[in-house]
Amino acid sequence: MLLEGKTAVIYGGAGSIGSAAAKAFAREGAHVYLAGRTQATLDRVVDEIRRSGGSAQAAVVDALDADQVSVHADAVAAAAGGIDISLNVIAHGDVQGTPLIDMDLDDFRRPVVNAISTTFLTACAAARHMRKAGGGVILIVGGAGPQEFPRDYRFGGLVVAFEAMETMRRQLATELGPDGIRVLTMRSGGFPSTVPESFEGRQAIVDSITKSSLLGRAAELDDVCHALVFAASDRARVMTSATLNVSGGALPD
Repeated sequence: MLLEGKTAVIYGGAGSIGSAAAKAFAREGAHVYLAGRTQATLDRVVDEIRRSGGSAQAAVVDALDADQVSVHADAVAAAAGGIDISLNVIAHGDVQGTPLIDMDLDDFRRPVVNAISTTFLTACAAARHMRKAGGGVILIVGGAGPQEFPRDYRFGGLVVAFEAMETMRRQLATELGPDGIRVLTMRSGGFPSTVPESFEGRQAIVDSITKSSLLGRAAELDDVCHALVFAASDRARVMTSATLNVSGGALPD
Protein backbone atom coordinates (compact mmCIF):
# COMPACT_ATOMS: atom_id res chain seq x y z
CA MET A 1 0.00 0.00 0.00
CA LEU A 2 1.35 3.40 -1.02
CA LEU A 3 0.44 5.29 2.16
CA GLU A 4 0.80 2.58 4.79
CA GLY A 5 1.40 4.03 8.24
CA LYS A 6 1.09 7.66 7.14
CA THR A 7 -1.16 10.20 8.86
CA ALA A 8 -3.33 12.36 6.63
CA VAL A 9 -5.45 15.36 7.61
CA ILE A 10 -8.19 16.30 5.15
CA TYR A 11 -9.89 19.66 5.53
CA GLY A 12 -13.31 19.64 3.92
CA GLY A 13 -13.38 15.89 4.45
CA ALA A 14 -17.14 15.48 4.08
CA GLY A 15 -17.37 17.08 0.64
CA SER A 16 -17.40 15.17 -2.63
CA ILE A 17 -13.66 15.46 -3.30
CA GLY A 18 -12.63 15.33 0.36
CA SER A 19 -14.60 12.20 1.15
CA ALA A 20 -13.41 10.42 -1.99
CA ALA A 21 -9.80 11.30 -1.16
CA ALA A 22 -10.24 10.18 2.44
CA LYS A 23 -11.49 6.78 1.32
CA ALA A 24 -8.67 6.44 -1.21
CA PHE A 25 -6.01 7.39 1.34
CA ALA A 26 -7.46 4.94 3.85
CA ARG A 27 -7.50 2.12 1.27
CA GLU A 28 -3.79 2.76 0.74
CA GLY A 29 -3.09 2.39 4.46
CA ALA A 30 -3.18 5.96 5.78
CA HIS A 31 -4.68 6.93 9.12
CA VAL A 32 -7.18 9.58 8.06
CA TYR A 33 -8.29 12.56 10.16
CA LEU A 34 -11.23 14.41 8.64
CA ALA A 35 -11.94 18.04 9.53
CA GLY A 36 -15.00 20.03 8.59
CA ARG A 37 -17.92 22.09 9.86
CA THR A 38 -20.60 19.42 10.34
CA GLN A 39 -20.06 16.42 12.60
CA ALA A 40 -22.89 14.32 11.15
CA THR A 41 -21.60 14.41 7.58
CA LEU A 42 -18.04 13.78 8.72
CA ASP A 43 -19.17 10.81 10.79
CA ARG A 44 -20.85 9.23 7.77
CA VAL A 45 -17.54 9.25 5.89
CA VAL A 46 -15.71 7.89 8.93
CA ASP A 47 -18.23 5.05 9.31
CA GLU A 48 -17.86 4.08 5.65
CA ILE A 49 -14.07 4.02 5.90
CA ARG A 50 -14.14 1.94 9.07
CA ARG A 51 -16.62 -0.53 7.60
CA SER A 52 -14.13 -1.05 4.78
CA GLY A 53 -11.37 -1.79 7.27
CA GLY A 54 -9.72 1.63 7.22
CA SER A 55 -8.71 3.97 10.02
CA ALA A 56 -10.49 7.32 10.31
CA GLN A 57 -11.50 9.94 12.83
CA ALA A 58 -13.35 13.23 12.50
CA ALA A 59 -13.50 16.58 14.24
CA VAL A 60 -15.40 19.82 13.72
CA VAL A 61 -12.90 22.48 12.69
CA ASP A 62 -13.48 25.90 11.18
CA ALA A 63 -10.57 26.22 8.75
CA LEU A 64 -10.90 30.01 8.88
CA ASP A 65 -10.20 30.02 12.61
CA ALA A 66 -6.46 30.02 13.30
CA ASP A 67 -6.81 28.74 16.85
CA GLN A 68 -9.10 25.85 15.89
CA VAL A 69 -6.81 24.78 13.04
CA SER A 70 -3.73 24.92 15.25
CA VAL A 71 -5.32 23.08 18.18
CA HIS A 72 -6.63 20.34 15.88
CA ALA A 73 -3.26 19.86 14.16
CA ASP A 74 -1.55 19.65 17.55
CA ALA A 75 -4.06 17.06 18.71
CA VAL A 76 -3.62 14.93 15.57
CA ALA A 77 0.16 15.08 15.80
CA ALA A 78 0.07 14.15 19.49
CA ALA A 79 -2.24 11.18 18.88
CA ALA A 80 -0.62 9.91 15.69
CA GLY A 81 2.98 10.88 16.28
CA GLY A 82 3.03 13.49 13.53
CA ILE A 83 1.35 14.63 10.32
CA ASP A 84 2.56 13.31 6.98
CA ILE A 85 -0.09 14.63 4.59
CA SER A 86 -2.30 17.71 4.63
CA LEU A 87 -5.03 18.09 2.00
CA ASN A 88 -7.21 21.18 1.71
CA VAL A 89 -10.48 20.86 -0.23
CA ILE A 90 -12.49 23.45 1.68
CA ALA A 91 -15.44 25.02 -0.16
CA HIS A 92 -14.78 28.67 -0.97
CA GLY A 93 -18.30 30.11 -0.87
CA ASP A 94 -18.09 31.47 -4.40
CA VAL A 95 -20.96 33.03 -6.30
CA GLN A 96 -21.07 32.11 -9.98
CA GLY A 97 -23.14 33.26 -12.92
CA THR A 98 -23.05 36.99 -12.13
CA PRO A 99 -20.89 39.33 -14.25
CA LEU A 100 -18.11 40.94 -12.24
CA ILE A 101 -19.42 44.44 -12.87
CA ASP A 102 -22.76 43.46 -11.32
CA MET A 103 -21.30 41.58 -8.37
CA ASP A 104 -21.15 42.80 -4.77
CA LEU A 105 -17.65 43.22 -3.39
CA ASP A 106 -18.31 40.70 -0.61
CA ASP A 107 -19.41 38.04 -3.12
CA PHE A 108 -16.33 38.66 -5.26
CA ARG A 109 -13.75 38.59 -2.51
CA ARG A 110 -15.25 35.78 -0.39
CA PRO A 111 -13.72 32.87 -2.37
CA VAL A 112 -10.41 34.71 -2.65
CA VAL A 113 -10.20 35.39 1.08
CA ASN A 114 -11.45 31.91 2.01
CA ALA A 115 -9.05 30.12 -0.34
CA ILE A 116 -6.00 32.11 0.72
CA SER A 117 -6.83 32.02 4.43
CA THR A 118 -7.63 28.32 4.72
CA THR A 119 -4.68 27.34 2.57
CA PHE A 120 -2.36 29.47 4.69
CA LEU A 121 -3.70 28.32 8.05
CA THR A 122 -3.91 24.59 7.30
CA ALA A 123 -0.55 24.46 5.50
CA CYS A 124 1.28 26.30 8.27
CA ALA A 125 -0.30 24.22 11.03
CA ALA A 126 0.71 20.98 9.31
CA ALA A 127 4.16 22.24 8.28
CA ARG A 128 5.12 23.06 11.87
CA HIS A 129 4.76 19.36 12.70
CA MET A 130 6.20 18.11 9.40
CA ARG A 131 9.33 20.16 9.98
CA LYS A 132 9.97 18.30 13.22
CA ALA A 133 9.72 14.97 11.42
CA GLY A 134 11.89 16.04 8.50
CA GLY A 135 9.25 16.04 5.79
CA GLY A 136 5.67 15.81 4.63
CA VAL A 137 3.31 16.66 1.79
CA ILE A 138 0.90 19.58 1.51
CA LEU A 139 -1.74 19.14 -1.20
CA ILE A 140 -4.00 21.93 -2.43
CA VAL A 141 -6.91 21.32 -4.81
CA GLY A 142 -7.96 24.29 -6.85
CA GLY A 143 -6.02 25.83 -9.69
CA ALA A 144 -7.94 26.35 -12.92
CA GLY A 145 -6.94 28.13 -16.09
CA PRO A 146 -8.10 29.26 -19.56
CA GLN A 147 -10.80 27.04 -20.97
CA GLU A 148 -13.71 27.10 -23.38
CA PHE A 149 -16.56 27.66 -20.97
CA PRO A 150 -19.92 28.96 -22.17
CA ARG A 151 -19.48 32.58 -23.20
CA ASP A 152 -22.28 33.83 -20.97
CA TYR A 153 -20.98 32.04 -17.87
CA ARG A 154 -19.24 33.95 -15.09
CA PHE A 155 -17.02 32.60 -12.29
CA GLY A 156 -16.88 35.63 -10.01
CA GLY A 157 -13.83 35.50 -7.75
CA LEU A 158 -13.28 31.75 -8.03
CA VAL A 159 -10.58 31.74 -10.73
CA VAL A 160 -8.86 34.65 -8.96
CA ALA A 161 -8.83 32.44 -5.86
CA PHE A 162 -7.37 29.54 -7.82
CA GLU A 163 -4.54 31.67 -9.16
CA ALA A 164 -3.80 32.97 -5.66
CA MET A 165 -3.51 29.38 -4.47
CA GLU A 166 -1.02 28.64 -7.24
CA THR A 167 1.12 31.56 -6.11
CA MET A 168 0.95 30.39 -2.51
CA ARG A 169 1.98 26.88 -3.59
CA ARG A 170 5.15 28.24 -5.17
CA GLN A 171 6.07 30.34 -2.15
CA LEU A 172 5.36 27.58 0.37
CA ALA A 173 7.36 25.07 -1.66
CA THR A 174 10.32 27.42 -1.83
CA GLU A 175 10.33 28.12 1.91
CA LEU A 176 9.55 24.57 3.07
CA GLY A 177 11.69 22.61 0.63
CA PRO A 178 14.80 22.71 2.85
CA ASP A 179 12.72 21.04 5.56
CA GLY A 180 11.81 18.17 3.25
CA ILE A 181 8.21 19.35 2.86
CA ARG A 182 6.67 19.08 -0.58
CA VAL A 183 3.83 21.34 -1.78
CA LEU A 184 1.65 20.54 -4.79
CA THR A 185 -1.59 21.82 -6.28
CA MET A 186 -4.07 19.92 -8.42
CA ARG A 187 -5.52 21.60 -11.49
CA SER A 188 -8.46 20.30 -13.46
CA GLY A 189 -11.00 21.40 -15.98
CA GLY A 190 -13.72 20.57 -13.49
CA PHE A 191 -15.41 17.37 -12.39
CA PRO A 192 -18.88 16.77 -13.89
CA SER A 193 -19.95 14.58 -10.98
CA THR A 194 -19.44 17.45 -8.53
CA VAL A 195 -21.75 19.87 -10.37
CA PRO A 196 -25.12 19.70 -8.54
CA GLU A 197 -28.07 18.38 -10.54
CA SER A 198 -30.07 21.41 -9.42
CA PHE A 199 -27.45 23.88 -10.65
CA GLU A 200 -28.79 26.18 -13.36
CA GLY A 201 -26.89 25.63 -16.59
CA ARG A 202 -25.41 22.36 -15.32
CA GLN A 203 -25.53 20.58 -18.66
CA ALA A 204 -23.79 23.43 -20.46
CA ILE A 205 -20.97 23.33 -17.89
CA VAL A 206 -20.65 19.54 -18.06
CA ASP A 207 -20.60 19.62 -21.87
CA SER A 208 -17.94 22.35 -21.91
CA ILE A 209 -15.73 20.43 -19.47
CA THR A 210 -15.86 17.36 -21.69
CA LYS A 211 -15.42 19.32 -24.92
CA SER A 212 -12.33 21.12 -23.67
CA SER A 213 -10.54 17.86 -22.91
CA LEU A 214 -8.15 16.65 -25.59
CA LEU A 215 -9.13 13.10 -24.62
CA GLY A 216 -12.86 13.69 -25.07
CA ARG A 217 -13.61 12.97 -21.42
CA ALA A 218 -13.31 14.82 -18.16
CA ALA A 219 -11.62 13.69 -14.97
CA GLU A 220 -13.82 11.96 -12.44
CA LEU A 221 -13.25 11.53 -8.73
CA ASP A 222 -11.39 8.23 -9.14
CA ASP A 223 -8.91 9.95 -11.47
CA VAL A 224 -8.40 12.72 -8.93
CA CYS A 225 -7.87 10.27 -6.08
CA HIS A 226 -5.33 8.19 -8.01
CA ALA A 227 -3.28 11.34 -8.64
CA LEU A 228 -3.56 12.54 -5.04
CA VAL A 229 -2.51 9.16 -3.64
CA PHE A 230 0.54 9.10 -5.89
CA ALA A 231 1.45 12.70 -5.02
CA ALA A 232 1.17 11.96 -1.29
CA SER A 233 3.29 8.83 -1.54
CA ASP A 234 7.05 8.40 -1.43
CA ARG A 235 6.99 7.53 -5.12
CA ALA A 236 6.58 11.25 -5.76
CA ARG A 237 9.32 12.20 -3.31
CA VAL A 238 11.08 14.58 -5.73
CA MET A 239 7.91 16.37 -6.84
CA THR A 240 7.31 19.79 -5.33
CA SER A 241 6.35 23.32 -6.41
CA ALA A 242 4.40 21.70 -9.24
CA THR A 243 0.85 21.14 -10.37
CA LEU A 244 -0.91 17.83 -10.91
CA ASN A 245 -2.75 18.43 -14.15
CA VAL A 246 -5.77 16.12 -14.43
CA SER A 247 -7.60 18.21 -17.02
CA GLY A 248 -7.23 15.80 -19.91
CA GLY A 249 -5.26 18.46 -21.73
CA ALA A 250 -7.84 21.21 -21.27
CA LEU A 251 -5.38 23.30 -19.28
CA PRO A 252 -2.06 24.13 -20.95
CA ASP A 253 1.12 23.62 -18.94
